[in-house]
Order: sequence, then C-alpha cells, then structure tokens
Amino acid sequence: IPSLKADTMFCHICQSCYFTHDSHKFSLLIVCFFPPSVLANFRGMVQHGLPLEIGDTVQILEKCEGSQCCHCGIFPSSYIHLKNALVKNKGQFETVIPTEDSVITEITMTLRDWGTMWKQLYMRNEGDLFHRLWHVMNEILELRQQVLVGHLTHDRLSDIKQHITARLDWGNEQLGLDLVPRRDFSMVDPDEISITELYRLMERRHRRREAPPQASMHHLFLQMKSMMSSNLGEELEVFYSVYDSREMRPISERFFVRLNKQGLPKSPEKTERQCTLFVDLGSSDLRKDVYVVAHIFRIGRMVAGEKKSVSNTQYKRPYGCAVISVADLLTADFKDDHLLKIYSCNAESEWYQIHDSIIRKVSSRYSHIGTNTGLNVSLQLLHGDMEQIRKDYMRLFTRNVSITKRLGFSDIIIPGGIIAFKTADLQDPSRYLKLPFSKASLQPGNNQTIKNSKESFWIQSSLCSTKLTQNGDMLDLLKWRVHPDRIIDCLSKLKDIDGTEIVKFLQDTLDTLFGILDESPQRYGLKVFDCLVHVINLLQDSKFQLFKPVMDNYIENHFAGALSYRDLIRVLKWYVDRIIDAEHQEQIQQVLKASEYLFKYIVQSRRLYAAATGGQNEEEFRCSVHELFKSIHLFLSHESKGISPITHTQAVFLRSFPTVCCELLKIFSMREVANLARDTLSSLPALTHTDCPLQAVKLQCMAKTVESPLYINPESRCVLLPVVLRLLHTHLQEQKELVLCANILTSMLTLNTPCGVSEEVNLVMEGLSGVLLRTILEVTNRPQPAATSLRLQYQDVTGEFVACLLTLLRQLKDKEYQQLLSRFPTKDELTSFLLQLFTVFRILIRPDMFPKDWTVMRLVANNVIITTILYLSDTLRNNFLNEKFDFKVWESYFYLCIIFINQPCLQLEMFPPSKRKKVLEKYGDMRVMIGCEIFSMWQHLGDYKLSLIPTLIGPFMEVTLVPQMDLRNVLIPIFHDMMDCEQQRSGNFKQVEAKLIDKLDGLMSEGKGDETYRELFNNILLKKIERETWRESGVSHIATVTRLMERLLDYRDCMKIGEVDGKTMGCTVNLLNFYKTELNKEEMYIRYIHKLYELHLKAQNYTEASYTLLLYDELLEWTERPLREFLTYPMQSEWQRKECLHLTIIHNFDRGKCWENCIILCRELANQYEAFYDYRNLSKMRVTSLYDKIMNQQRLEPEFFRVGFYGKKFPFFLRNKEFVCRGNDYERLEAFQQRMLSEFPHAIAMQHANLPDQTIHQADAQYLQIYPVSPVPENQDVLQRDGVPNNIKSFYKVNHIWRFRYDRPFHKGTKDKENEFKSLWVERTTLALAQSLPGISSWFEVEKRELVEMSPLENASEVIENKTLQLRTLIAQCQMRQMLNINPLTMCLNGVIDAAVNGGLARYQEVWDWMESRVNLPLVDLRWTLWCLLFHCLKTWIKKVEYSVLTMPCNIIGIILEHCFVSSVISYLFNSRTMCLYSSSLASPLPSDKHKHSRENACLSPRDRLYSGIFSSPLDPTQVRALPPITAVTLESVMYIGSLCKNVRSLSPMPTARSPQKSMVPPLTPSPTDGLPMGSLASHSPARSGSYSSGISSLSRCSVSETCGIDLPPPDPPLPPAVPADMPIRRGSKTPPPYSVYERNNPRRATPLPHSLSVPPSTDNPNLTAKHQLNRVQRINSEPRHRPTPRKVSQL
Repeated sequence: IPSLKADTMFCHICQSCYFTHDSHKFSLLIVCFFPPSVLANFRGMVQHGLPLEIGDTVQILEKCEGSQCCHCGIFPSSYIHLKNALVKNKGQFETVIPTEDSVITEITMTLRDWGTMWKQLYMRNEGDLFHRLWHVMNEILELRQQVLVGHLTHDRLSDIKQHITARLDWGNEQLGLDLVPRRDFSMVDPDEISITELYRLMERRHRRREAPPQASMHHLFLQMKSMMSSNLGEELEVFYSVYDSREMRPISERFFVRLNKQGLPKSPEKTERQCTLFVDLGSSDLRKDVYVVAHIFRIGRMVAGEKKSVSNTQYKRPYGCAVISVADLLTADFKDDHLLKIYSCNAESEWYQIHDSIIRKVSSRYSHIGTNTGLNVSLQLLHGDMEQIRKDYMRLFTRNVSITKRLGFSDIIIPGGIIAFKTADLQDPSRYLKLPFSKASLQPGNNQTIKNSKESFWIQSSLCSTKLTQNGDMLDLLKWRVHPDRIIDCLSKLKDIDGTEIVKFLQDTLDTLFGILDESPQRYGLKVFDCLVHVINLLQDSKFQLFKPVMDNYIENHFAGALSYRDLIRVLKWYVDRIIDAEHQEQIQQVLKASEYLFKYIVQSRRLYAAATGGQNEEEFRCSVHELFKSIHLFLSHESKGISPITHTQAVFLRSFPTVCCELLKIFSMREVANLARDTLSSLPALTHTDCPLQAVKLQCMAKTVESPLYINPESRCVLLPVVLRLLHTHLQEQKELVLCANILTSMLTLNTPCGVSEEVNLVMEGLSGVLLRTILEVTNRPQPAATSLRLQYQDVTGEFVACLLTLLRQLKDKEYQQLLSRFPTKDELTSFLLQLFTVFRILIRPDMFPKDWTVMRLVANNVIITTILYLSDTLRNNFLNEKFDFKVWESYFYLCIIFINQPCLQLEMFPPSKRKKVLEKYGDMRVMIGCEIFSMWQHLGDYKLSLIPTLIGPFMEVTLVPQMDLRNVLIPIFHDMMDCEQQRSGNFKQVEAKLIDKLDGLMSEGKGDETYRELFNNILLKKIERETWRESGVSHIATVTRLMERLLDYRDCMKIGEVDGKTMGCTVNLLNFYKTELNKEEMYIRYIHKLYELHLKAQNYTEASYTLLLYDELLEWTERPLREFLTYPMQSEWQRKECLHLTIIHNFDRGKCWENCIILCRELANQYEAFYDYRNLSKMRVTSLYDKIMNQQRLEPEFFRVGFYGKKFPFFLRNKEFVCRGNDYERLEAFQQRMLSEFPHAIAMQHANLPDQTIHQADAQYLQIYPVSPVPENQDVLQRDGVPNNIKSFYKVNHIWRFRYDRPFHKGTKDKENEFKSLWVERTTLALAQSLPGISSWFEVEKRELVEMSPLENASEVIENKTLQLRTLIAQCQMRQMLNINPLTMCLNGVIDAAVNGGLARYQEVWDWMESRVNLPLVDLRWTLWCLLFHCLKTWIKKVEYSVLTMPCNIIGIILEHCFVSSVISYLFNSRTMCLYSSSLASPLPSDKHKHSRENACLSPRDRLYSGIFSSPLDPTQVRALPPITAVTLESVMYIGSLCKNVRSLSPMPTARSPQKSMVPPLTPSPTDGLPMGSLASHSPARSGSYSSGISSLSRCSVSETCGIDLPPPDPPLPPAVPADMPIRRGSKTPPPYSVYERNNPRRATPLPHSLSVPPSTDNPNLTAKHQLNRVQRINSEPRHRPTPRKVSQL
C-alpha cells in the first residue's frame, strides 16, 4: 500500500507503532522520514490493529512518545524495516521513492504486479506460463538478494543487472505489461529526458525484441550420440570437420570420435570426447555450400567381410561419409537431432573426394550403405562472441566441451590473440630441416626404398599467428635501415602485402613509415603518405576493424612524429588542389577516405611539437590549416552536371568531415571549428541532381555533426543551427531522405536545452513547424510496407517525427505559443496550421501510432497534447467566433477532444490498481480535464451551436459513455443544451433524438455504457428540463432513449455469455420489437431480425427461425424495385430477394416439421412462377412430398410452461414478468426446470404456483416460478371436422396458440369427509399472450391473465366431458385399425360404468343432489348434457367398432345394458321435476362467494360457461322445446342397444366399409372443450387427475393424456347462437395463415403492434357451423375448399 495518510508513533512501552489521522499535525510535527517496509504479514486482529501484508510501504510522518495520542491503528514495530526515501510531488498524489538501487525498486514493484497476475494464470488454467513465470520470479529474487548483499565486483554487478532486466522484460512481455524505458539498467523518468530520447530508448528495446541484432561471430555445437547399423561388428573412428565446397577446402580442424562395436561412443562418461564446438565461423560461412562432413573409418580386417585370419593385425580402412549443410541449421534456435545418411565409395581411389561427390550428387561414385544405417548427431548454431557464449551456455563449458578451431583467421581478427603450435620437434630445426625433401636429396646407398615416380606425398603447412610472419617483403620493410637503397622498392611493395601480415605488425609498420618520413621528407614524403593512406584504409575492412583501437592507441601513446604535420598537410593539400583537374579520382578518393586518421596524425603531431617548443609556429599552423580548408571548399563547391567522379570524391570527404572537426577541437576553439564547419557545409552546391548520392551524404554528414560535441556546445550550436535548419527544410519540403532528416532532427532535440534558451526553440519552430506537420501527414498516409525491416524503418520515421514535434511543443511556453501563432499574417494561414495540427494530434492518438506496450510514450504524448489544446483554446475563442466563425476549425477541435478522451491508454478503469495509481499521481485523470474544456468551449459558441449539433451528437454520446463519473456529470448536460437549441430553431428536437438513437446501438454493442450511465443520463436530463416549456416532449424523448439503453444493455449482457439460450433470444426479440414499434427504425429492425435468425439456426430452432425471417419477407413485395446490397444480400431486385427469402423459409419450416406452413408459402411462390411462366422453377416445387410428410411422419406435441421471473436481478425485459414457453421435444417439467436454472444459475426456484407479493418483486435476487400450462387452441374449422386424421389435428392443437390455462383445486367451506367433491372447487387461470406460439421466439410474455372459479358441479361436468373425449379417441383408433388390441377401450368403459373404487358416479350424484337441494332447483341442464355425451359416445362406439363386439367380454355388454343405462344412469338422470333452464348463477358460486374467494373478482361470461356450447342463453325457450322427449330418447337407446345385442353373433369380425348413412345420425352438440389437445383439461388439473380425491372412481383418474393416438373429431354442431353486440368478433373458426405472427383484435391493447406484426380483423362469424360431411363423389363435385392466402404487408 503506497504511503498511508496516517501518523506513526513508536511507543517504548509496548514496542508498537501507532497511527493517528490528524491531518493538522502533518505539517507541524514531522521530525523524520523513514518509510518502513513490512517484513511479515500482520492480520491486525488486536484492538486498533492495522492489517499489513509483506512488502507494503508505510510512510512515517510523525513520531511521539507516551500514550497521549489517539491510537487508531497499531502493529508491532518488529514487523517493519526502516528505509530512507525521497518524496516527489508532495501532497495528495505524492510519490515515495526509496533511496536504493533503481533496479531493486523496479524488482519490488514488478514482482508485486506479477504476483496478482500469476494467480490469475492459475485460475485461467494457463499452466505452462504459470510455472515458467514462477521459476523466473524465484530467479529474480535470488539475483535481487545478491545485489542487496553488496559484495559483488563491478563487472559481476553489471552482469547481474543485465540478467535481471532481461528477465523483467521477458515477464512483462509474456503478461502483456508495458515496456519499461531504461538507460544503463535503470528506469528513466520521462519528465527528466527529452521525448526524442525517450523514443529512442524505447525504440531500441522494441527493435531488439522485434528484430534481434545479427551477430558477426557464429559457432557450431556438435554432439555425437550413436551410429545406427545392423552389421557393424568393428570399431569405428569418425572425423568431423567444416568443409567449404565452393573453395573445395576444409575451414576447420577435425574432431575425432571413437565408437565401439555397438556404434556408441567408447567412453560415454567423458563428454569432452563426444561433443565439440566449431568456433569462429563468420557470417559468410553460413551458406548452403558450407557443410559439416563426417569421414568414417573402420578398424579391423583388411577387406570387409573376409574370414578372420590368424594374424591379429588391425587395419584402418575407409567405411563411409556423411554430410549436412550448415544452412539447414539456421532456422533452429535450439539443439536438434539429425540422422545423417552414410554413403560408401564405389572405388577406393575416389575416397579422398567422396564428400565432394556426395555434395555435388555424382551418384555414380558412391552408394547408400543401407536404409537402417546413419549417424545420430545433435547440432546447434550459437551466435555471438566467445565471451557471450560462455555466459549464455555455461553448461557446455562446465562439461569440458572440446574446442575445434578454425583453419586460418576468421572473418574478424581480434588483436592480441596468439595461435601457436607447441610441437617438440619444432623447437630444434635441425631435427627436420636436414630430412630429404626431394628425390635428388637422397644419398646413394640409402636403404630407403625408392617408390614409383608416379607416387607422391604432399604436405601443406599453414602458419596462423599474430606475431610471426614468413613474408619477405614485410621483413624487408621492417628492416629498411639495413638496405637503405631499397626503401622506394619496399614502400612500393607494401600495397601488395596481405593485410593480415600488415595488421600483425601494425605498430612496427607505422614506426617504419614515420621513421622513413623523418629521414627524408622531400624524397620519401609522397610515398610514405600513400603507404600511410593504404594502412589506414586497410582498417576500414570489416575483417580488420577491431584494429582501429590499436591504431588509436598508437597515436595517443606511441606516435612521436612531432614534425610530421607539416608534410602531411602539404601532401594532403597537394592532392586536394588536383581534384578538379585530375582524370582519375581513385587515388584521391582513397586519400580523402583516410582523412579522419590523417587529421588525427596531424593534430597529434602538432600537439607534440607545441609541447616540445612551447607553442611555436602556432600562426603558421593555423594558416596552413585554413589554406587547406580553402582548397577543400573550392572542390566542394564544384557543381557537376549529373553524376561525375568529382561528386563521388565530394561524398567521400563529407563522410569523414564530422570526425575531422572533432579532431580539430583538440587544438582550435569551439567557435573557430564551428565556423569552419559552417563554411564547409555552406560551400556545397545548393541544387543537385535528384539521383545524386551527394544528397544523402550531406545529410549523413549533418547527422554526424549534430551528434558530435561541436553541436552540443551552445556556443557552436548557435553557429550551426541555421545551416542545419535550412538543409532540413529543403529536404522535408521535397520529401526526400526522410529517414536521415528524422535522425538529424531527433539528435538535435535530444539535447536537454535549458529553459532559458528560448531563441533556439523559436528558431526551430519558425523554420520547421509547418513543414514538419506536412511531413507527418504525408508519412502517415503512406501504406505500411510488409517486410519486417522496412516496416520497422517506416515506424521509426513516423515515430521520430512525432517525437520531434512533441519535444518542440513541450518546450513551448505561453510566450512562445503567442509568438508562434502571431507569425501567421492571415486567418487562412492560421486556419491551415490549426487544422494540420489537430489532424496530427488525431494521428498521434491512434492505437497503431505506437506499439501497444508503449504506455509511457503515450502518456507523455497525451500530456503534451492536452497542454497544447489548453493553450489553443484561447486562440479559437479570440479568432474564430462571431463573424469569424469557422465550422471546420471548431469541428476539428471537438473531434480531437473526443478522440482524446476515448483512447484506450487513458481508460484508467482497465488498469491494475498499481498502474492506475502511478498514472494519477503523475498526470491526473486527463479525461476530466479535457472534458471540462469541452464544456467550456461549447458554452462559448452561443448561437453557433446549431451548426455543430448534427455532427457532434454522436461523438458527444460516445464520450459520455466513458465510465468516469466526473466526466459524465460534466458532459451529459450538453444534450439538454442541444435539445433546447433545436427546440428553439425548429420547434422540436427530433433530429437530436434520431441521432442519439442511431448512435446508441453501435456504441453499446462495442461494450460502452452501463447501468450507472443509464440512470445518470435519465436523472440529469430530467432535472435539467424541469423548468422548460417543452418539458413534456423532453420527458418522452428521455424515456425513449432510456428504454433503448435498457434493452441494449440487456442484449449486450446476454451476448457476452456466448451461449444461445432463451434469454438471449428473448432479449433480441425485445429489442427487435422496440425498434419496430416505438422507434420505427426499419434498418435496425431488419438487422436484428437477422441476428435473431442466426441465433435460432445456431440453436436448431428451425420453426422459430422461419417465423423470424418471415418478418423481413413481409416487408417486401413482388415488384422489380432494385434493392441495394445489404447484410449478406447482394444487389438485386425486390422480387428476387423475396423469392430467396421464401425458399429459405420453406427450407427451415421443412426442417422444423411445419409442413402446413411450407404448403402455404409454396402456393404463393407457385403463383408467382406461374404468373411469369417460370415452369422450370415451378416443376421443382414438389408440394406432394409435404403432404406425405404430414400423413406419414410423426410429430411430437410439445409441452408448454408458464415461467415467472421475479426480482431486481433479472434483466429489464424479464424483470417481474411472466411468460409462456414452448418446450423442446421430449422435454418434460423437470428437464425444463433444469434448463431454466442452468440459464439463470443464481435464480431460486419457487415451489408454489401462487402469485408472488411485492416483497419478491422488489427483492435483490432472482426467483423463478415454473409450472406447466395447457394450450387452448382457437376454435378452428379443421378441429371440428369428422374424418380429419389426427396427424393433421395435432398440428393445430399446439400451433398458433394464444391462450393457455392452469387449474388449481381448493376446498370452499367445510370439507365433507364422506364426499370431498361437494366442496372441491377449481381455480382456473387463463393466460393470454401478446403473440401466438410458436413464433419468432419460443416464449412470449403474458399480456392478460383471467381467473375464474369452477363449482364442484362444473368440475364434475368437465371431468365427464374429458372422459367422453378419451372414449372418442379410443373408438377412432379402433375404427382406423390403429389399435389391434381393444383392451384399453374395454378397460376404460369398465372404469366408467362399473367403478370398482371411490364410488364412481354416485359421488357426483351426491354432489348434484346436494347442489339441487341447496338452491331448491333442478339441474336438468347438466344432467341432460351428461346423458347426451354418454349416449352419443356409446352409440358411436357401437356403430364404429361393431366388428369388435364379438371379442368383447360378455360381462361388459351386460353391465352396459343392465347396470349403466337401464338401472342406474337412466333412472338417475331423468329423475327431475321439470325440464327447464336457469340462470348461469346456479352453476357457479354466489357473487358473495366469488368476491370472497376469487383473486380478480371476475365472473365468467355466458360465452365462457360450460353449457354455452349447447345454449347461448339459459332462458331461451326455443332451445328448451328442441329437446327430445326423455321417454323417446330412452326407449330409442334401449331398443337400439338391444337390437344390436341380438344380432351380435351375426356380425362379421372384419370391419365393414364406411357407410355414408352414418353421417345422418343426429349429431350431438359438442362441448366447448372439443378440439382441445389430449390431456389439455385433465393432465394438469389435480381435481381431474384424481390426485386430490379419496372417493372418486377411475373416471377422474384416467385422463385423456394417458391415451395416445388420434382423437375422434366432434360432430357437427347445431346452428350457432346469436352473437352479442358487445362481444368482439374472433377469427376462431377459420385457420389463419400459420406463418404470420398472429395478433388478436384486442380492444384493450394500449399500444398497437406494427402493421407487419398484426393481422387485419376478420368479419367472419366466429362460430361457423361445421361443414356437412360429404362422400368422395360429393367432394369432387363440390366447390373447392377455401384456402387461406398469406397476407401482404406494405413496405414500412
């Protein structure tokens, strides 16, 4: 915890530290400042304890004794360690910096940040990085301990710091932290160095990481592992070497490995015998034609495979050869194993060149030994000098790896390295010089056998030494005094001597040359000068560049030519004077190339002479130097046409001129040398050819001059600055050599110029500000190159120019800003400058301006930008308001401020706490500063705000979404100002509202905005408009925007999860409807249609996907209007797009098994094809297959569930609302509940079905209430027809459903223990949805809730109706032969007629008698209903399954005849006093009871009563007269049953054909519940399922849902009753288009749905009579059935 704001006291009694929070004592009682570091964790469990963690920093501001202080926080003093520290920026954001090594401080801070992120790696299961970082942290801690001990040498300390910083950088890079700028292993403070220097520090480190520097020295590590072969049997010797196939010679010594008979190293414990390091390979050796060659020899018999002889002689015989190219190893950065193929020589005479044959693939000379034979070796290339290799690969050298050296010198020769061969024979030359070396040297009589003259033995010796030489010319030159007459000849031959021999004797050679010059300057001066030039230029070669320090050392310490300067100046001037007239410039160019060291010798010689003579001849020396420079100026001023040799000569001199000036500083004053440099640079021709190399050379010379001490000195800098600025301006103006210009400008501004020197800053700004801005704009608009090196160079150029601009601006103060802006004579020039500056600032803010980890650089740049903006605000107010108003300037200004606030590097909320604290301490929250400036500038605009409102609404909305409370409070009121301005101009603010709405969707989808912003936006603006005259419209506008924010936030939160679930789709539907109904944004509406469509496809909700896409299809017409390219649709006509949509929808409906919808769309599409005679496409529409699928494929009937979402934790579109959801296939209640709880893992499932109270609604939690509901299909014609297969009916039972209901049984009054059904009532809840299911979503919100209570009598009637429906279903199944076994039917009849348990119908009889006696009125209507139902059911069953009667048990038939109809049912049902009807109040509870028990206190309408399907009015006498006589009905029934039973044995067991006469049977008036899906009324009702009964028979236990198959359609109803005038007209009798989103004509709906979501009201009669059943012939001759056509929706 950085510096706690508390006082600390040490108590001598308890040895504890005490904290007080008395801020007044801070400035009065500070006596010491030692910020202690916590050594151990302290939990602070004691009274007044202050919890601390290890590593926390505590700042001691006060120390006192005794116990008189307020003890607010204590901890043991032994838990801390006192450390000295410094305080910067004292005050609220002060920074405490310990006075310790900066590396230690950085380690402490970095490891704290790593600790938190390291734990997060574990949580994210990134195990690899977790363990690697753990090891690095431990390593850093160990190194930190070594540094703290303080017993390291300086070199070792530097190595450890370098190692620590490398590990810190690695960890920061792996964790995505910022790049730390360092200089000499220490972090730098950006405020203490220039921005250009900061950029260079970070750029070097970034470049080193992106493109590591190429090493000049390379080494090859080789380890011999084994040789794989199936038939070895002999020991082997392997010799490895590096071979150059281009020069056909080895370039390294050989490494020898001995293998045993198994192919393994003979001494495996001696690793130095198995591995080696081929050292000193140059960069030129890493090419394809350099190979590692292995020669293998076997030790054994003379001929391979011969039998073992008696002799034990072992022969060394060639076995094979293997090669591998060094270039194959370049791509691997680690040790890799290789299996080298072994080849043998076909002819032994070719053995010496077998490696060349293999390399050149001369396959006739070698052959592969075998596929299972090879050398297993490990190879790795190491880069860097040997010292670095020993540090980085210490394990190699700890194992005593052998070193195999290079033959000869490497590419770079290191001075002082001696390579010697220690051989005993070489010490005594007589041992080998007297040996015969030719045939002639053999003495006669020698016993040596003379071989054949064709045979020869060649020996080649090579001397590689930095001390010895065998060159005779070199020896003659070094011994020139022995042969003085051969001096000229020796000097002439020096140029032909190998450079290696010269640099070995560099000092001796230089002494020889200056000795000859002193001997006779006039005679040997020119020759010696040429030889000196040759030696100097020899060191320019990269091979000998390391010998430059040797020459520098020679000049400083060993050179003694005090008079040499005269001859060197004289000869040099002689060469310069002949440059223009010389035909050949090669020698002159060599002389000028060596001018750096020539002047070093001149200066050192003059210093030696002056020291020896006391400064004599000083004026003479100055004159000679000035004369020399006059000659130089003359040849530099020569202007050539095109490229000439003189131009190259001028370039050669300019390359070495800066170093010449540095040497002259040793003997001349700064100003004198600066004048020479100025005159020299000014003498160059101003205009040169475009391709002239002198352009770049001039800038290179200038760059070196600026980096030299000549420019660092203020006295000389003022002389050179105008020349440099003039040259830079010229090149920047022409956009040439930008890289060099950037380097020069960076070097100029890297100097820490004192604040008082403002003239130089003004001079630079005046000369380069305009051209610098244009250059940055030009460079940033260029395409970025693809190559890595070019890309880095591109970034460097852009970054350097930007850093230069920022450096200049940071040095400007108020006075300099005024001077800068006042130098523009006209307003247009000032406008151009400001626009360019604002554009450049916007470029600087771009995320790709700097690498992502350059946060330090970005913060510095932002600090400069905000300072500049504050300075320029006054300029805008003074020069661009009133009649001078400039729209472009103000717009650019506001855009810059908005982009500035939105840049990622300033979003402090995303930073770790430690990083956020550092930024706030150093810069504060720059977003708030610029936000306040925006508000201030906006208020100054006055009436000109209207010009900016249309363009700035969106940007201002974006900036207010930044999660900074102060910024939001400042800028949100601007929207009120915009609304007021727009209201005053046009009388409304529709433009403001439209812009806000258009921008909100894109901004919030990017993750901007939150719930806090929504509340703040609403509260601030509502408060602002309280006193406005347009308050009402303003409130409406604010409410609209706020509701859109709610929905967008919900949508974003759902999409963050990434899972496709009901919540995501419901949120999308909610937002889609909002854009359509409330905002009328067609484009956004269509976009979200397709987003919802993609979600459905991803979840495989093909039916919902089709309905969703239909929303867009309904917006289109069958016209040829061209449509633009939109989303994934190409540019096409409206007809083509609608056709494409139709085909896609049909395909998805097919996948969702909604083939009825496919048929309707196919017909519409077929009509279009037929209208255009497009028979080809018409033939492809195979509608018949859809009918086949309807009849033959099984479709599951889904279940429906009511879901309530209660509590404030739910999203807005779900909060305290209830929905009905369509379940998935095979999904029951338990599975659905589990799915919902998985979507809302924090929700609590409610275990009851009662509506929750306000406590649950307002709870800060999530509550889910889920229970199943039954669909109530519309009274459609298809469900009322006889003969319609159940496959068709089942579709309409669960599709296009608006209403659902749920029953809850309860007892009213005293419960009868003998018959609980007397007091068993049912509370029926009917839920009406806003849209039908299925639709564009699998769930829809409940729009209306109706609650009624059903009396026991009504409940009993409904139970019997459902049982009748079940019987009809079973009968239909038997009739259509879908039930081979009729046991289910007989069992169901047995359970109804002869109930074995619970009393059967007798319980209901008691209920009816009790109800009748209670109201003293007969209930004949209900009895009549029950009788008709049972009679019709039995009669229909007998006629339709008469073929099965033979198989029915006799007892069932007897029971039916005797018990049910004759003795029990008939005698009971018609034991009534009269046949009359009463009011509907008799069939329901009394009004007082309803008021007491009903939640909604609502009564059923006559239309909804149980008997309303039979009689529309309970007192209609005409319907009473229509009742058949009781006696007739009874006799008819009995006679019919009896006659049938008499003929039961004569019936055929096979089913008879359908008789058209069966339709002539008087149909029974259907129940209002006919057409419900199976189990819709019984499956979810405890009263009807028997779960609450103790005395009811199986009549109530067996529900319709327990059966399966096809329902028997209800018969034709009687004539429809009259419809009341106040009853809304319904379309229930007709089948609406299934693909539309259905909307009922609900007069109570407050907000109408859009036209595309609504269905026009129908004028059809809601209760149409069922069509008369026709036979096949009648159907063919009758009129075709009316088919509904899809509605046309006009374009929005």
